[in-house]
Amino acid sequence: MSEAPRIDPEEAKKLDDAVWVDARNPQAWGEAKSKIPGAIRIPASDLESHVDKLPKGRQIVTYCT
Repeated sequence: MSEAPRIDPEEAKKLDDAVWVDARNPQAWGEAKSKIPGAIRIPASDLESHVDKLPKGRQIVTYCT
């Protein structure tokens, strides 16, 4: 599997109709002061096993701390 390209926050703000995946572990997510509304929570360690649950045909953006 190839590495996904990185984008900066300004580029991310311009994405229309992207699916946001919060890949933080449960502890980091629980301690976070900010969260993107509507983001799908899938810890990075579980991401590969949940790929089939992500919408098809849309850009996927994962983020973590």
